[in-house]
Amino acid sequence: MMKLSILVLLLSCSSLTITFAQDKAAEEKLAYIKVITERSDKIVAKIGLTNEKKIEKVRNIIRDQYSNLNDIYANRDLKIKDLKEKNASNKVERDSALAKANRLVEADLAKLHKKYISKLTAQLTNEQVDLVKNGMTYNILPITYKAYQEEILTLTEDQKKQIMVWLIEAREHAIDAESSDKKHAWFGKYKGRINNYLSAQGYDLKKEGIEWEKRRKAGAQAN
Repeated sequence: MMKLSILVLLLSCSSLTITFAQDKAAEEKLAYIKVITERSDKIVAKIGLTNEKKIEKVRNIIRDQYSNLNDIYANRDLKIKDLKEKNASNKVERDSALAKANRLVEADLAKLHKKYISKLTAQLTNEQVDLVKNGMTYNILPITYKAYQEEILTLTEDQKKQIMVWLIEAREHAIDAESSDKKHAWFGKYKGRINNYLSAQGYDLKKEGIEWEKRRKAGAQAN
């Protein structure tokens, strides 16, 4: 009889633990949805929409994109953890399995990216879509493009065009990245490409940077 009572108690405790874990997961999900909804609201507020229904629709498209990206990366993390545990004693098998898992993630991201842009373009102008992309990437593209033009006053139109092409490419990757650091890393990668290009074009970037800093200090003192 005592054994039965203990069993019932253990089952009850187990049930309570599961319920608590489920409740906690639900709370975390609701908190996350609140965060990405507010983030999406801020982006939509800056793209010039006036129709309330369209504002809500576009906001939901952006919010759902954040949620879908999070799901992809959360599932990836679980998969990677499982693969590492299963192949702990075999580095070759582990690395091969991890590489395959990452390729699948990249394929999922590419599909999601295409669908997302399609949904946005169905609701917005090209200029508004660009504003959404900038909003999702902390406006790094326009800030960086402006900085290059202020740093190097003699950039040609062709050079400006090439810089913009690479910054746009960086942004396309960055909007799918899983964190602020990863988004900045994509731009950092392409800024390295841009700097190499400008150096090959004959610019001394160190010298240009020094002169730019002098101009900024002079401007600050004048104000």
